[in-house]
Amino acid sequence: MNSLPIANAEVTRFFHQWLETFAGYVREVDYASARPLFHPEVLAFGTLNDVIPGIEQWIATQWDKVWPKTSDFRFTLEQIQVLASPDGQMAIVIAPWTSTGYHEDGKPFPRPGRATMVFSRNGDGWLCTHSHMSLNRGVPQTSHANRPVKAW
Repeated sequence: MNSLPIANAEVTRFFHQWLETFAGYVREVDYASARPLFHPEVLAFGTLNDVIPGIEQWIATQWDKVWPKTSDFRFTLEQIQVLASPDGQMAIVIAPWTSTGYHEDGKPFPRPGRATMVFSRNGDGWLCTHSHMSLNRGVPQTSHANRPVKAW
């Protein structure tokens, strides 16, 4: 049996930076800056929804329900795995993440989860075409922070 198609060091470094960039936009609640990282017709799954077609619907039904309600979002870079197709046109990133959620009384709680993201390469670089981000088992689904959106 063939081994997994582990990405080379250059591709892995690129996706580590991509994840750091995206996580920064989540922490800043900056939808405008995060939007170009994704294909306009991205297909997504999330904690709150099943299949979400397109970036605008994903922002409205998932990002805007989660990002302002949490803080401290970060990918756990030392645990990330990156797979890449032999032709260099597709990649899959498997990435655990952490964040902070807030109970109704304002007390924080750890809010870890995991993501699988599929990327396609085009003339302008890599775009995420599928994302599945969900909380780990047993983590409260609702968080009650109320941070402002930096940019739509």
